[in-house]
Amino acid sequence: MEYIAFMHGNTDTVSTKEEWDRFFDLARMSGIFRGGSAIGKRSTIGDKVVPDVTNHVGGYMRFDSETLDELSELLRKHPTVLHGGTIEICEMPKN
Repeated sequence: MEYIAFMHGNTDTVSTKEEWDRFFDLARMSGIFRGGSAIGKRSTIGDKVVPDVTNHVGGYMRFDSETLDELSELLRKHPTVLHGGTIEICEMPKN
């Protein structure tokens, strides 16, 4: 199953570059990591006003994992979680 994980900006403390490097090494070694990015400036198309997701979400990561448990085990070591924050995991169903 494909998943996208959104990193919320609600940590209690700031993570270090070393923590991020360590996590990316773990993610790559897991074989399920498929990339991601920080989220920058937003723009919208359409007439309706919508909440600004960038006020809450600072980045995303993509994964291909056999099970949600496998992915959850990896993400428990994520700097966002280690610093008291939230990662939101969403399935990406194939239609």
